[in-house]
Amino acid sequence: MPHSVRAVIARAKGEPVSIETIEVPDPGPGEVLVGIQACGVCHTDLHYREGAINDEFPFLLGHEAAGIVEEVGEAVTNVAPGDFVILNWRAVCGQCRSCQRGRPWNCFETHNATQKMTLDGQPLSPALGIGAFAEKTLVAAGQATKVDPAARPEAAGLIGCGVMAGLGAAMNTGQVGRGDSVAVFGCGGVGNAAIVGSRLAGAHTIIAVDIDPRKLELAREFGATHTVDSSQEDPVEAIRALTGGNGVDVAIEAIGLPSTYEQAFYSRDLAGTVVLVGVPNPEAKVELPMIEVFGRGGTLKSSWYGDCLPSRDFPMLIDLYLQGRLDLDRFVSETINLDEVEAAFEKMERGEVLRSVVVL
Repeated sequence: MPHSVRAVIARAKGEPVSIETIEVPDPGPGEVLVGIQACGVCHTDLHYREGAINDEFPFLLGHEAAGIVEEVGEAVTNVAPGDFVILNWRAVCGQCRSCQRGRPWNCFETHNATQKMTLDGQPLSPALGIGAFAEKTLVAAGQATKVDPAARPEAAGLIGCGVMAGLGAAMNTGQVGRGDSVAVFGCGGVGNAAIVGSRLAGAHTIIAVDIDPRKLELAREFGATHTVDSSQEDPVEAIRALTGGNGVDVAIEAIGLPSTYEQAFYSRDLAGTVVLVGVPNPEAKVELPMIEVFGRGGTLKSSWYGDCLPSRDFPMLIDLYLQGRLDLDRFVSETINLDEVEAAFEKMERGEVLRSVVVL
């Protein structure tokens, strides 16, 4: 029997979100019904509301979430009712060409629930296949990763997107290692997670770059050893000055702007690595002299979801959190109700919060 629940809906491009009652079906084969306990307000949700992802309105927003499994469908074996789970948007298929090559973190055919959640009979498009600004949601079984229930839901859910993207950009994609130097451009939630990941990986020098002094102060708290206010000085020259004139081993761009990507490119050492984890506007373009691309060597990478494997990474990160080695609580700026999501978008755009988290 379908479940009637309250949820945050984006009905049309650019319009404020609204609270609606939607219908969530019982789980079918390979599906899981999850009671949402907490869900972070991520820039991606705002991108959906603005029509920057696609135009498949109406959207059921929310994706960075944790909760309790309430029901499971036929043939589900990885989770059971009562399990505490973090939702993910990379439920690997195990069959695509990337999975078959032993690279499941790049899976090209990730799973979502087959059945549709609906609003007045109209199918909803769940953000990143999840739709977690709701009291309950329906996902594919592989989108629910079981973790230690001792973790606070409002902290744990952040691993489901922003924190994993940043940590993974440093630890997985950038392969930051012991003694490395790192520069992180953009000190929002993802950028600060990249700083934390660099610290966990053993980086010796971690340089935070932003134009907001408040964010640079936060970056220090998360583990940056140096900060650069790029509104006041050339970040490339500042980074070189902090690294003996060489540049960093790994430069992580967590904004998605051509200008900051170019700064990241030129701030790395010879044979260094650039990682793009910031999501660019579809129309954005970057121009680089090919002789510089060739002559500087190294690698230019994009980081999809921090190149994570949720079944491997989520439980490990929760263990680090419970051991006191990964301060997820510091990312939570405020906890809010469902009907405060629109106001949270405005705070996020003004740079006033790292994460607002909806608690249900």
